[in-house]
Amino acid sequence: MGEAKMNSLVKWALILFVLVSLILNVVLIAIHSNRTPKCSAQRVHALRGEHDERSLVFADLTREEYLLVQQYMLKQKDLDISTNQLTKPSQNFLFLIDLSLPKKSAALSYLEGKGQKPPREATVVVFHGTKGHVKEYVVGPLPNPTYHRDVTVERFKTELPINARTVTIGEYALLFEFMHREVFSKLEKLLKESFDVDKGGMLDMFEQMPRGVSSGDRKTWVSFFREMSGMYIHPVGFEVQVNHESVHERDWKVERVFYNGVYFDSVEQLSQKYDEGSVKKIVYKERPDYGSLKPRNRPLQIGPQLFYAEGKRFSIDKNHVLYMDWSFAFGLSSLTGMRVFDVRFKGDRIIYELSVQEAMSVYGSLTPGMMMTKFLDSSIGIGRFAHELVRGVDCPHEAAFVDTYRYIDAPAPIRFRNSICVFEHNMGQPLRRHFADFFHNSYGGMANSALVFRTITAIGNYDYMWDFIFYQSGSVEAKVHATGYISSSYLVDGNLKYGHQVADKVLGNIHTHFINFKVDLDVLGVKNVFQTKDMQYVNRSLPWMPQQHAMVPELVENQVRTEKEAALRHGTKTPRYLHIASNRTNRWGHARSYRLQVYSFAGDHLPESEAEERSMSWARYKVAVTKHKDLEQTSSSLYNQNNMWTPAVDFSKFIDDNESIDNEDLVAWVTAGFLHIPHAEDIPNTVTVGNGGGVLLRPHNYFDQDPSVQSADAVYMEPGREGSCASNRMACLAQETCSPVLEPFEYHGFDGVMKFED
Repeated sequence: MGEAKMNSLVKWALILFVLVSLILNVVLIAIHSNRTPKCSAQRVHALRGEHDERSLVFADLTREEYLLVQQYMLKQKDLDISTNQLTKPSQNFLFLIDLSLPKKSAALSYLEGKGQKPPREATVVVFHGTKGHVKEYVVGPLPNPTYHRDVTVERFKTELPINARTVTIGEYALLFEFMHREVFSKLEKLLKESFDVDKGGMLDMFEQMPRGVSSGDRKTWVSFFREMSGMYIHPVGFEVQVNHESVHERDWKVERVFYNGVYFDSVEQLSQKYDEGSVKKIVYKERPDYGSLKPRNRPLQIGPQLFYAEGKRFSIDKNHVLYMDWSFAFGLSSLTGMRVFDVRFKGDRIIYELSVQEAMSVYGSLTPGMMMTKFLDSSIGIGRFAHELVRGVDCPHEAAFVDTYRYIDAPAPIRFRNSICVFEHNMGQPLRRHFADFFHNSYGGMANSALVFRTITAIGNYDYMWDFIFYQSGSVEAKVHATGYISSSYLVDGNLKYGHQVADKVLGNIHTHFINFKVDLDVLGVKNVFQTKDMQYVNRSLPWMPQQHAMVPELVENQVRTEKEAALRHGTKTPRYLHIASNRTNRWGHARSYRLQVYSFAGDHLPESEAEERSMSWARYKVAVTKHKDLEQTSSSLYNQNNMWTPAVDFSKFIDDNESIDNEDLVAWVTAGFLHIPHAEDIPNTVTVGNGGGVLLRPHNYFDQDPSVQSADAVYMEPGREGSCASNRMACLAQETCSPVLEPFEYHGFDGVMKFED
């Protein structure tokens, strides 16, 4: 009886389970039938080109190659090299390993299938503290090195003194110890009363550069800041000048001290006068955390997002990118940052190299550190500080991301995840359009979709966003936007001449931003000329009324034949159209060329009478065009910052020999930037809007017509056919809409931050 009852219960339970399952399935089907279908993760249409393994000639070193070069250098017992991150300045330290670019002629021969692949080599920088100099070596061939060559004098025409080196992690660690021992331990009362720093504690440090006033100097003003979010905008009015010229830290000493607008000869003198009450004291008071970037309000909605309805229209294979009619190789130098090579449009090479060269700032202030400050960012490494990009903020959520490896001031190569991003982006305005109102009524237009190749470098207080943009019209744009924190100084009497007050006792200091790009255009080959075009008004009599005259704008064309003529200085009237032109013509008989269109509102360049100016002489020129030389690879160097008075690279010497640029392989060095007068809205952070500059490379008579006319993105409508999908994909978009298949959000950027311990 009990068994029959149990069977009956099981039977009804099964029936109930089936009914519930049916109801749930009906509900789920109804829900999902109303959802937008997911986008295709696969590419719908085939790429227009094929990836080329020859691009690897420009590829950054792999992790394995870095390690093989390191192991090779360590085997050279006569060099006695250390890779310990806390290596002292008095020892020999392997500071940098980077790709050594091949000679251009060899690379071109290989790319065009006419020659052998150039040997793959690395540049190795060693700080020889035991011998008092810096050396650059070329190591090769990779992957199995058998030789190393000292190329220091070949590259720089001089030996490099040890004080030209950048400050390493090992030297910073010693400086921190020095500050504790020689400064903070002797000012405990002052530190507590003025800055609320307890015994054994410390303020945050930010060093100013250059480190002195003449070659050999290494006397650094160190400014102190509160340990708060955005420390750079929390100065405390306390600065110390440290003489660390000697490679032996036992010889270091404090040269001067600055406290609340007054200079002192030593820490002991400041301590004595403070205790006596004969100095105007800074009295500590709490400050709001106005430097924090935490949201003040909880986000309620997410902003517009990019997605690819039919899969990505670009492809990345190793260091090679294909997009529509474009292809290029890419890399990220630890020192100079982002660069692309062998840039082709419709199969023709347009650019051999487009690269960032230098970022420079000159500051004004009444306080000692900021008064001296002239930053040259490649001296610590622009690409070195390309950390992981944040999906959905730094780059669109659906961008493709690329990892990079770098070996600079580290014991081993470091992986920086997602430090480059690539995405196709609707620029938000049509590339071209026309609405025919009067006759032949129609509409023709095309969205401005372009490929963006991006990295962002966070160098101390400033973040620079670097973009190379590839347009379907055959144009390429190189630009930078600045964000991050302003540098600030303590507000003392008279300092308002050098900026604006942005917080309590805080001055945002006036400063310049100059950015240098290398543009090695090869327009239909390496035999090019530099042309300029502009306008002038000419007084012409009217043919039908000879007694009447009109001022008529007329085209003025010139060819520039020497490097000195082609060095176009800031502040002088220069032609508005600047062209690198071939000796071939288009269908209409005009020289096929690419135009350099610079956009910039840079401040005044440092006067040439200043001793430090030679280290940044590239910034004299809006554009300078020189004959290509393999030994004129960069406009600045790792060593220019710390030996400004005898720079390893003085760009003006590229021009001084005044070589012919008539029918030669030409390189344009372009400087853009902006003058920054900080204001209240720079707190907490400088926004990218309006803070940047760059250069557009535009075809000028290079084609017979606009090449984007061939793009399938074009839209055309006539009266009565507005809804036709034949030449208007927008008309069918509603039927094809989909929602993106999103990658999960991850972030590992803090893995690669600078650490000041072993």
